[in-house]
Amino acid sequence: MRIRGDHALLAIEGRLDVRSAADARSVLHQAVDYGRGDLVLDLSRLESWDATGLGVIMGTHRRAGRGGRRLVLRGVPAQLQRLLVATRLHRILAIEGYVPEAFAAEPAVSSVQ
Repeated sequence: MRIRGDHALLAIEGRLDVRSAADARSVLHQAVDYGRGDLVLDLSRLESWDATGLGVIMGTHRRAGRGGRRLVLRGVPAQLQRLLVATRLHRILAIEGYVPEAFAAEPAVSSVQ
């Protein structure tokens, strides 16, 4: 995992998982603590994540809120967007470019008798 950027825009590349969570948490929390305004987190180069990685994002979201800031997710991979919808976290997180219709549930298949 690699994180590039500053206190206003960070980009995560690679994996955000149990092995990288502590380093990611440290960098993201430092960005929240020393910046102002929205903190944009670009995930367009995020290859994979696990529950621990998602926890890091949610912890950063909470920390930003306590500090009067907002965490904005940018370039969220479609698979992660579907996970955020399934867990209803899309209602809590600010997701740039989020299109609800694109991730609506597939229509039910009815059987013909």
